[in-house]
Amino acid sequence: MKSQNTTVLAVGLALVSALLGCRGQTSEKTPIWIKHGMEFQPKLLPYGRTNLFPDGRDMQHPPEGTVAVGLLKEDDLYYRGGADTAHYGANPMKIDAKLLERGQERFQIYCTPCHGRTGVGNGMVIAHGFPIPPPNFQDERIVNMADGQIFHTITYGVRNMPSYGKQVPEEDRWAIVAYLRALQRSNHATINDVPESERANLK
Repeated sequence: MKSQNTTVLAVGLALVSALLGCRGQTSEKTPIWIKHGMEFQPKLLPYGRTNLFPDGRDMQHPPEGTVAVGLLKEDDLYYRGGADTAHYGANPMKIDAKLLERGQERFQIYCTPCHGRTGVGNGMVIAHGFPIPPPNFQDERIVNMADGQIFHTITYGVRNMPSYGKQVPEEDRWAIVAYLRALQRSNHATINDVPESERANLK
């Protein structure tokens, strides 16, 4: 029994030595694959060549009108502010305290550097010498502007204002619009806007 164990051990060491001796050597022979896995499956590779398409490239433009799953934005009002620049719409969100609080938070992050906390165009960027002040949100032109146009401006920018479409999601853009309307209302409200039950508390 001891002799057999010694023989098995010797054979095992010989095989291991033989395998180790093959490391680092090259061969022209076809390698032996124990398990192919996915190495040899037919597939197209980025920047590769193929005879499948007339231009010989693996990578192809998607067919016109193709939209990735989950990215079909059919609602023109919600995603773009309206069907086109001639048909801007009203804020589609439910205007409540939660939306206004979110709008205030986002406004202070993204808008106050230029427009200031009250939206009159006196932000820190202007105070530090930027030569072209932004418009005053209390101006009649902007007070009368459609919600969708303000949303569109946040999304795509205008003149010196950059686009914030990448930084601010659609819901937050509408929240900013809602808060901006609250700022305007605070400066253009009349006694008729105050509920009768609260008018006695005004000073």
